[in-house]
Amino acid sequence: MNCKICGSISHDFADGKIVNKYTIKYYQCDHCGFTQTEEPYWLDESYAQVINDSDVGIIRRNIVNSAICKAVISAFFNPEARFVDYGGGYGMFVRIMRDYGFDFYRVDKYCQNIFAKGFDLKEPVGEPLELLTAFEVFEHLPNPCDNLDELLKISFNILFTTELVPASNPKPEEWWYYGLEHGQHISFYTLKSLKYLADSKGLNLYTNSHNFHLFTKNKISPLLFRLLCSNKLSTLFNFFNRRSSLIAADYQAVTGRPLI
Repeated sequence: MNCKICGSISHDFADGKIVNKYTIKYYQCDHCGFTQTEEPYWLDESYAQVINDSDVGIIRRNIVNSAICKAVISAFFNPEARFVDYGGGYGMFVRIMRDYGFDFYRVDKYCQNIFAKGFDLKEPVGEPLELLTAFEVFEHLPNPCDNLDELLKISFNILFTTELVPASNPKPEEWWYYGLEHGQHISFYTLKSLKYLADSKGLNLYTNSHNFHLFTKNKISPLLFRLLCSNKLSTLFNFFNRRSSLIAADYQAVTGRPLI
């Protein structure tokens, strides 16, 4: 197969058994290290349940991600602007960010909005939004280059999480992030592959070299970004950057009555 990031040859890297049913092939690029599955014919079955049972960290992840996102926005972007969480799941992250005072909206074509009803992004978007977040999305993308083009129509700034392939280059059964039990993860990135992807779109890449990454046309401090990707440091930073919550305004928007 050809690499879906840089187009170079990808060799047969490993086999893996997904959803306890299908033995599939994984291919790894000889140039950028990007690892991809064979064409994912099983996705309809994998997404029969959008939020998989093994995602036991969903609450913790939303709490940590919201603190880091708040710090990143306060440090590098306009906090008065509009934002969107792409692949927003149940809407928990959007609700937390609105509680923090940020005008966040949600996009998710496959998952029910439970916690942020009334705040799904209406299309067409019009002017690009200040920032798009995409937490635990990039590993689900079947065609990362084309999928990134779609995201860039919404915002030129993309804050996202995905676990980078460890230096040990583990096989599918040696690394939990392959997600063999659900089969939803089909794209796995190295730092080099993310840099190639950013360069191909004329973007700068900032990263903590582990799981938090930012594509942007802006130039920012790499060190400050890396520091703010720490839950403890972002929480401390946020203590000095507080905003008024949107809870009261959102209540009035939803009910037509003031919160008194």
